Amino acid sequence: CTFLALGTHFGKVFLLDIQGNVTQKFEISPVRINQISLDESGEHVGICSEDGKVRASSLLRTGGHKGGLPVKASDTGLFCCCIIHTKQRITNVLRDNVSLRPDMYPCSLCWKDNSTLIIGWGSSVKICAVKERDHAEMRDLPSRYVEIVSAFETEFFISGLAPLADQLVNLYFVKENSDHMEEEFRARPRLDIIQPLPEGFEEISSDALTVRNFQENECRDYRLEHSVGESLFYIISPKDIVVAKERDQDDHIDWLLDKKKYEEALMAAEISFKNVKRHEKIGMAYINHLVEKGDYDTAARKCQKVLGKNMELWENEVYRFKTIGQLKAISQYLPRGDLRLRPAIYEMILNEFLKTDYEGFATLIREWPGELYNNMTIVQAVADHLKKDPTNSTLLTTLAELYTYDQRYDRALEIYLRLRHKDVYQLIHKHNLFSSIEDKIVLLMDFDKEKAVDMLLDNEDKISTDRVVEELRDRPELLHIYLHKLFKRDHHKGRRYHERQIGLYAEYDRPNLLPFLRDSIHCPLEKALEICQERNFVEETVFLLSRMGNCRRALQMIMEELEDVDKAIEFAKEQDDAELWEDLISYSIDKPPFITGLLNNIGTHVDPILLIHRIKEGMEIPNLRDSLVKILHDYNLQILLREGCKKILVADSLSLLQKMHRTQMRGVRIDLNRNFSVAVFHCRHMFHKECLPSPGTIPGVQFCNICSAKRRGPGSGILEMKK
Repeated sequence: CTFLALGTHFGKVFLLDIQGNVTQKFEISPVRINQISLDESGEHVGICSEDGKVRASSLLRTGGHKGGLPVKASDTGLFCCCIIHTKQRITNVLRDNVSLRPDMYPCSLCWKDNSTLIIGWGSSVKICAVKERDHAEMRDLPSRYVEIVSAFETEFFISGLAPLADQLVNLYFVKENSDHMEEEFRARPRLDIIQPLPEGFEEISSDALTVRNFQENECRDYRLEHSVGESLFYIISPKDIVVAKERDQDDHIDWLLDKKKYEEALMAAEISFKNVKRHEKIGMAYINHLVEKGDYDTAARKCQKVLGKNMELWENEVYRFKTIGQLKAISQYLPRGDLRLRPAIYEMILNEFLKTDYEGFATLIREWPGELYNNMTIVQAVADHLKKDPTNSTLLTTLAELYTYDQRYDRALEIYLRLRHKDVYQLIHKHNLFSSIEDKIVLLMDFDKEKAVDMLLDNEDKISTDRVVEELRDRPELLHIYLHKLFKRDHHKGRRYHERQIGLYAEYDRPNLLPFLRDSIHCPLEKALEICQERNFVEETVFLLSRMGNCRRALQMIMEELEDVDKAIEFAKEQDDAELWEDLISYSIDKPPFITGLLNNIGTHVDPILLIHRIKEGMEIPNLRDSLVKILHDYNLQILLREGCKKILVADSLSLLQKMHRTQMRGVRIDLNRNFSVAVFHCRHMFHKECLPSPGTIPGVQFCNICSAKRRGPGSGILEMKK
């Protein structure tokens, strides 16, 4: 039903729309309208008045009917439930308090469902259940009966009842004898929600209603009607009609907003899936509240959830934050994915950071995709600031990143090299900028020698060795590092520079000069010898002399310049030349320390007796006794080793002999299924007949091949036999 039928004390009936506008008017009687009933379709209305005039209704106040059960109440205090088609009365329910005037405290009836009737009269409430009677009990009784399932007394006079799920909505008037209540409280009608119990009730909520002239109204002046299926309740007074409805999520959200609990209101709207406009309304109210409090960061953070994909709202918020000087707060929350604002918005924020916070500006450039703004505009802005502060590393790094995004890698590379930035090598590799660094090799090596050399050697196909050497010709210390690593990787690749490397090693890296001379086969020995002699590099000179075949001169340098007998002995051992040993002994014979060294180390290569016989009588030699003991010990050790070797050799020989003997004594497997012809000569040599020369080639073989070959006497005969 989309309208409301309202009867007055003057016998008129008004039809009102849901907003309270009068749509129709009926004049029924000059006296009070008692009851109005609408059918379920809303097309017919039944009206009765106090003077007895009726339109499609009874003279009694009707409580409506459900499931074919009309319910009526009379002033005598009887409630009647009847079955329509049989006109049988199934129950009478008496009024509890007969002292109350029926006209002042009228009955309130309503159906909760097809089988539950709620009755309120005066201060009592009864809940009745209509039940089917068992067939065995029927006899002449009605098929249904009524059972009171709950009955209780209240402290107030009931003006109307209506069901609300398993609870009751109760419109009541406070009893006049409630002296402990204020007069105004007693006079106001109240709307309660109660939970019925078998012998009482529990109050769930209570509201005092303010209607016009409530001080002059009585219990009978109020009525409560409800719209089935819509959870709407109409509270009717002589001057007002109040529409009540069950609180829903919207009411809860509005209450939270009134209490300024915006976070909870926003969460409640999300949980209940409210429409976007309401969500935005709540969210915007929350953002405004946070801005007013000065909590700009939280307000900016909430923009992501509240504004969503609404670009217009986003831009409005950005301009508002600009107005209050808080662009930095909202910058990190701006959309930067599929949803994007106009480039001017992002440029405005970048310019704000550029004016006040270089680090923050650099962070935004790194975090924001380059598509969000006009790259050239920002590049120009950064360039303008660099005119005032040309050495600012933050601005230079950011400018290099902007150039990189704009694919102007040469410009970015120049800045990175100037700053010695760690990402320079990554930039070169990622964008294949090797052609751009051919004239910047010195800068690269000044920045990080190890990384630069590794990169150059790994990309020889892009930057040749000759090109690198040419670029480093004025920086020999860098050239040495490059050529040294090249030589370590491949001894032959840089062979044309080995001659130059001799001087570089001599100047910058002498510890690696001798290993280089040993490993290089392309090094000119004469040039190397010249350089080493000029610089008095004895060890290197000794090596070169020995490599060139002048071992005696090399040994002489060791003994005269190094005066290191151990090194001299080691050198003699390496060369394994008897003449060198003779020279070494001759040089050492008048030097007791050298004699001691020889006695300690010569035993395995030269007979110590040769040295001992040449020692002058009376010469004092340090640690002579220990040296002689060592010689004897070494000699004994050699004897023991020889004896041990001899025992091992004899044991091995015996073992092999025994193995051979066992092998020869072992049986030979014979295949009995095969016939063998054997020839036995008088000399006791035996042959398989098939192994002898074929009779066709040497007819009538009569002599042993072995004996004939040795020119011995011929065999005496041939015997054939078969095995």
